[in-house]
Amino acid sequence: MRNEVSVFVMSISNSSADIGYELSEYLEQLQISTSYWTQYIVPTKVTHRGEELIVLCSGYATAYVLSFYISRIWNFGDRPYFGLSFGNIEEGFNTINIESWIHPLLKQARKANESAKNETDKMQFRFQLSQSTASQGFEVYYEQFETLLNMNLSLLQELMNEQTEIQSLVTSLYLMLGQQNKVSEHLGRTTSTISTHMKNGKTPIILSTFQSIISVLSSLEMEKVENQTDELQKNIRQNITQRLHHYLPQR
Repeated sequence: MRNEVSVFVMSISNSSADIGYELSEYLEQLQISTSYWTQYIVPTKVTHRGEELIVLCSGYATAYVLSFYISRIWNFGDRPYFGLSFGNIEEGFNTINIESWIHPLLKQARKANESAKNETDKMQFRFQLSQSTASQGFEVYYEQFETLLNMNLSLLQELMNEQTEIQSLVTSLYLMLGQQNKVSEHLGRTTSTISTHMKNGKTPIILSTFQSIISVLSSLEMEKVENQTDELQKNIRQNITQRLHHYLPQR
């Protein structure tokens, strides 16, 4: 039986022995949060190996969803980089021991992570796909899909890089809260000020591009789980908003 899954490997570019323990503690908290977000919604395996966070999920879009939300609440030194891949596995999901799991998809995600960190354009998200020995569905055109996904992520990265700190914060808060007046309440600023930050920071374009990528990834699945990514995002947002001042404090 073929199971449709996605995976990401996350790491930061400039870690050192001086922050090794603190980073490990931070990743452990992210591991707990990720498990909690996905519980009862998406079968997920998550662990951190050294200074890496590794997440394996059911569904082609779910790893990207989780990586994007983690990037929006990240609060530990240099920004994280995510190498992503998706495809099919033969083994049963529940039988996988993520601590020792070795699979071509994980290898592709790790390669993508290294590329994201080391290339000059410094894309925070990068996909790397590979052709299956029994190619079918999207795998027949895996090179084209990889190119299109990374091109969209590159354009998205350019928009995010151009944001000021407050524009980035407003984007994250709007993603979680969904209403400008709630963002203005949290920051203690007028709705017109928030609207200006959203317009100048291109928040609508950034978030609509994020959702479009999710839609494309989900459309490639042969066995779709109805509303899975919608329910996952809803649960993530609810959990984050319950501790909003912890995850997204005023700056």
